[in-house]
Amino acid sequence: MTGTSNRMRLTRRGLLGAGMAAFAAPMLAACASPAVAGLSGGQLDPRTLIYWNLFGGGDGSRMETMEAQYQRTHGGPSSLQSTVFAWGNPYYSKLTLATVGDKPPDVAISHLTRAKNLALADVIEPITDADLALVGLSSADFNPKAWAAQRLNGDNIAVPLDTHPIVMFYNVDVCRKAGLTASDGALKPIHGMAEFESALKAVSKVTGGVAATLANVAETATPWRFFTTLYHQHADASPVLSDDGARFTIDDGIALDVMDRVASWVKQGWMNDALNYADAETDLFTGRTGFYFEGEWEITTAQGIKGLRFGMVPIPTLYDKAAAQADSHTFVLPKKDRTPAQRRQAMGFIKSMLDQSMTWAQGGHIPAYLPVRESAAYARLEPQADYASAANNAIYDDPAWYSGSGSTFEGIIGAQLALAQQRAVTPRAALAATRSQLQVYLHTPSPL
Repeated sequence: MTGTSNRMRLTRRGLLGAGMAAFAAPMLAACASPAVAGLSGGQLDPRTLIYWNLFGGGDGSRMETMEAQYQRTHGGPSSLQSTVFAWGNPYYSKLTLATVGDKPPDVAISHLTRAKNLALADVIEPITDADLALVGLSSADFNPKAWAAQRLNGDNIAVPLDTHPIVMFYNVDVCRKAGLTASDGALKPIHGMAEFESALKAVSKVTGGVAATLANVAETATPWRFFTTLYHQHADASPVLSDDGARFTIDDGIALDVMDRVASWVKQGWMNDALNYADAETDLFTGRTGFYFEGEWEITTAQGIKGLRFGMVPIPTLYDKAAAQADSHTFVLPKKDRTPAQRRQAMGFIKSMLDQSMTWAQGGHIPAYLPVRESAAYARLEPQADYASAANNAIYDDPAWYSGSGSTFEGIIGAQLALAQQRAVTPRAALAATRSQLQVYLHTPSPL
């Protein structure tokens, strides 16, 4: 690609982006340093690559390690300026604001489920096969599921860094007492609903209470991730959203079956009725439960608990086929004027991050870059290697202008699923409320 201008015009899409980002403007002024690209008029060394991401905690520490390696091999600290923003909608608003203002970063992180909306709004630009070839990459280097999911209208819009699915954590000591582990402490395979419910019953006898925990108080993402995992384990499950979010096409029968099943576990005392995020995982750490359902990123928290023996596996296949709700962190190229050298620089940074996927994998995320994912070193990484197959069965949220990680859709349906698990409403009432609350979004044409 040449340096010919591709500056965003103030079209309907551009105006939408500006409007979305306006909500974040006061926060931007408060948190920006003078040299942060897109947020002020500060000048940087033109050779400095500007990178934005949303990684905090353990992910943030590992990303800093990877960035430091890039700096060591690309000219020192001045070769990279990395800026971290708050996770979720504020981050995407900031990215849109900067791009509309013609001051975007060179490379940015996006959840795969949010990247398509950025592409439709002209906030990011395609990544061509020629771009990949600049740094020795091709589509064959990536997990096929993640690679296919980022495609839009025949274009590549993102380079996947990982897959991060919901998984099942287990307390080794509790499961051993329940007779569910092999001699090395690994959980014996669980196949089908009958074996899973038998395991719940056995664990409940050990704990004297719940066998499995799932955060559902002040938490909407986890109930949605768990539900859609089991929903899509049905071979004939329909999409939850269709026509880019214009229709709510959930199969009521399958949805009610899943919610009724979870409610039955709660009624029998095998699963919690109401726990917040911290308490749900603490119950696993302290042996008050045997199983805990959450994203694999909680591996870092579990590893920090002294004396805890735990493992992680894909959520068992309880119905017809394996499935795991997931998203992917991806690298995107915000829309801006680029010289060929700047394009090569951006792709070189992405390649450097991919080459360091083992560092990233230590935080639980499954590498999308196959040379690392299929390496002997990754195969020895425990317990990460034990649930890596979940990436091959990843279920990404259906595309819609209001869906994706941290989205309005997730908040609406997740809240109702949480209430159903708490037995505050019936599954049928939860489904009806979800359908009712989605009407305004179903009947609002996509503004992208």
